[in-house]
Amino acid sequence: MKLTRMLPASCMLLSLMIPQALLAQKPTGSESPSYYNIGGVLSNNESESHFATVIAHLNFDQQYVPRGTTYYDKTIRIDKNPIKTALNVCKHLISRRVYAVVVSHEPTGDLSPAAVSYTSGFYQIPVIGISSREAAFSDKNIHVSFLRTVPPYYHQADVWLEILSHFGYTKVIIIHSSDTDGRAVLGRFQTTSQTNYDDIDVRATVESIVEFEPKLDSFSSYLMDMKTAQSRVYLLYASQEDAYVIFRDAAIHNMTEYGHIWIVTEQALSANNTPTGIIGLKLNNAENETDHIKDAIYILASAIKEMTVNETITEAPKDCDDSGVIWESGKRLFGYLKTRNIRGETGQVAFDDNGDRMYAEYDVINVHEKHSFVKVGSFHYDSEKRKMRLKINDSSITWPGNTGKKPEGIMIPTHLKVLTIEEKPFVYARKLLDDEIDCADDEVVCPHFNITNGNEQEYCCKGYCIDLLKALAQRINFTYDLALSPDGQFGHYQLKNHTTGIGTTVKKEWNGLIGELVAERADLIVAPLTINPERAEFIEFSKPFKYQGITILEKKPSRSSTLVSFLQPFSNTLWILVMVSVHVVALVLYLLDRFSPFGRFKLSTTDGTEEDALNLSSAIWFAWGVLLNSGIGEGTPRSFSARVLGMVWAGFAMIIVASYTANLAAFLVLERPKTKLTGINDARLRNTMENLTCATVKGSSVDMYFRRQVELSNMYRTMEANNYDTAEQAIQDVKDGKLMAFIWDSSRLEYEASKDCELVTAGELFGRSGYGVGLQKGSPWTDAVTLAILDFHESGFMESLDKEWIFHGNVQQCEQFEKTPNTLGLKNMAGVFILVGAGIVGGIGLIIIEVVYKKHQIKKQKKMEIARHAADKWRGTIEKRKTLRASLAMQRQYNVGLNSVSKSVQSQNAEKSRYPILPPLPRTPERAWPKDKEYIVNRKNNSSGAGKPPPRYMPTYATDVSHLIV
Repeated sequence: MKLTRMLPASCMLLSLMIPQALLAQKPTGSESPSYYNIGGVLSNNESESHFATVIAHLNFDQQYVPRGTTYYDKTIRIDKNPIKTALNVCKHLISRRVYAVVVSHEPTGDLSPAAVSYTSGFYQIPVIGISSREAAFSDKNIHVSFLRTVPPYYHQADVWLEILSHFGYTKVIIIHSSDTDGRAVLGRFQTTSQTNYDDIDVRATVESIVEFEPKLDSFSSYLMDMKTAQSRVYLLYASQEDAYVIFRDAAIHNMTEYGHIWIVTEQALSANNTPTGIIGLKLNNAENETDHIKDAIYILASAIKEMTVNETITEAPKDCDDSGVIWESGKRLFGYLKTRNIRGETGQVAFDDNGDRMYAEYDVINVHEKHSFVKVGSFHYDSEKRKMRLKINDSSITWPGNTGKKPEGIMIPTHLKVLTIEEKPFVYARKLLDDEIDCADDEVVCPHFNITNGNEQEYCCKGYCIDLLKALAQRINFTYDLALSPDGQFGHYQLKNHTTGIGTTVKKEWNGLIGELVAERADLIVAPLTINPERAEFIEFSKPFKYQGITILEKKPSRSSTLVSFLQPFSNTLWILVMVSVHVVALVLYLLDRFSPFGRFKLSTTDGTEEDALNLSSAIWFAWGVLLNSGIGEGTPRSFSARVLGMVWAGFAMIIVASYTANLAAFLVLERPKTKLTGINDARLRNTMENLTCATVKGSSVDMYFRRQVELSNMYRTMEANNYDTAEQAIQDVKDGKLMAFIWDSSRLEYEASKDCELVTAGELFGRSGYGVGLQKGSPWTDAVTLAILDFHESGFMESLDKEWIFHGNVQQCEQFEKTPNTLGLKNMAGVFILVGAGIVGGIGLIIIEVVYKKHQIKKQKKMEIARHAADKWRGTIEKRKTLRASLAMQRQYNVGLNSVSKSVQSQNAEKSRYPILPPLPRTPERAWPKDKEYIVNRKNNSSGAGKPPPRYMPTYATDVSHLIV
């Protein structure tokens, strides 16, 4: 009674115990026992007798039992009452110091082996099961020292995977009960599939999971849901009673006929109504208890022998009343047992970390007509390769429908749900107007279901991808319903909160088109969907229907036409040298002509009409006139040396003018602005300190590309804050000048650049990839779509789509526009007009200065004229006085008398000789006064008149008479 009170507490403690494989050194001065009692909890007399016989023979096998060591058997009968079984273990086995217990399985008492495991495990006594196959015994938190020579039921999932790989089935439906073993089968299948099958193309994936409660009455509702799936391969784990109900209902719904494949476990295979064509498994030696007893005993002896060599084995516990005793040697002995790998009566015997049997061999059973079971293959251990191998004779298999032809394993639907997304020029989406009933002939109805508010709006779609979808549907014969992406995204792998009964958990999920395909809410994606590793891990891609890359879109920079654009053909240094050369040549021309003997003096034979010698002003005028190709009317060099220099200067002017004209056309007429950026490696993009904004679309393939590239991490961190929700917004901002560089798929950006010649793509393509049609993992349409696309490439259909939707002929127009000369406008030549205007203003300014200067000169001349008149009047007065004095003197002489005539004449002659009358000096033009010419003319006229003599006294001119002015 004391033990029954202790069992529940021991079961709680078992969950805290973790078995440890300890290999300690053998202590000095201590020895292992010389005899070992082996306990047995068996199901019948035959097993007990065989147990004793095997141990008796073991004592004479020196390979396993060294000299001085003896094994004894201690057996009891297993009871279907677990409490009674536990009491018997304490009373008849543990009290006799058993070092291990071999336990069988009573047919009607499922918990009897568990009771033995709980009781023995509490004291760390190893328990070897020879018939217990439930998944619960694999839990080492409960069954801490339990291992078994038979595999658990859920290990049949390993054989399932080998059978699926053999037949090439990649998509299955798993049907299992909701108990521990059923869930263990599903977990084992999924884990082993991902671990051992690296090739995604041949890996079996679970399309649907059907979980049912045991002891069911009907399975029809589950079967109706299974009919809508593509897979027709069913993996069944169920008890014999549940399998009977499932097979019954499946036959009613014609799901056991040709085209359906059933692969079942041992329990389901034993149902009374298994249909023809089913493939099942049967464990070899599953019911041969005697062979398992022998393998268990020899495994135990092998472990004890090795343990005695390495360490000391202490005596086993002998009293169940002492709850504080834990047998440490038992824990280490259990670790030695798990490392065994021997060839036994039931095949190759080895154990995994959970103590479960590995390398168990199965027969592959096929149900033929009249409910006959035929072995068509085996799953056995290959001693050479040291692993399990599957061998099946395909020709001997009868498939459902009583046929020898292997079914395809999938039901290919002919009506598909296709998703797309608006992305010009691949897909144009137009909202259906209220007064419109149907879309146009070249359009397809593509409703948009908004997942945010649950509204659905009708749209009409056309474009590159729509024409491709029509061609695919016609070529590989399917119908479809087209819809737009619910959230308007291509697909991004992001964290998402999920509310469960326990709380809120964070899980990564796909959104957008990829999310719809992964969740199997769509069959096909026909859109400009970039093929990349992140997406290919979750969905299938066809071969690319268009190859492209990533490029940069920017707005063409405005032409650098300024007010001095006409000066661009020459550099500033060259303009300065030309200006200096003009004046240097003019100076040298003047000096050569000045000092040349043939240029300084006039020839004696020349007449008075010959030009004057070249002065400095004329030399400068000549130099500028030759340079500007204007006519030279006067002031040309006269000497031979100066004229040689003039010819050289004319040649220089011709070259300068011709070069200027040619470069002016290149700069102003044929000039086209270049891009601001050189490509993705441009330092302005890589340098985050530069004030240059660039962006892409959030969660797109381009965004994933930048996140993958380590060398672009700095650039991506800058871009991330500027990224847009859609490409349309980004392209519009580039046109408006709000965004300097938009990084996106080359096909779309080339389309935009061809449509708007003000936009340009910069640099070479990078991140090359392609657009592909997206399909579900393991989709039966993958090969058909790929072959159709390859055929479209060969036939030129894809090229025709490019011409029709992407280029529109605009590329040629833009190229032609680039090659034609640019029409000059006021902006280009404004500087020339401003130069002319400046010349006019300068001329007006100079004429004003000349007028002012002339007025000042006239005033000065008037003052000089007044001074001349005053001087003339003074001279006239003086002459009159002289004349009067002479007349008075003559009168006095006349009055004196005639006698004094001769004296007076002599006196007068003397006076004339004293004051001779000089002829007038010749007046040069430089020294003539303004009215001298008029005076001379009057003088001539008077002299030629009617004998009128000129006046006797003429006024003379003084060079300076300013001192006479009062």
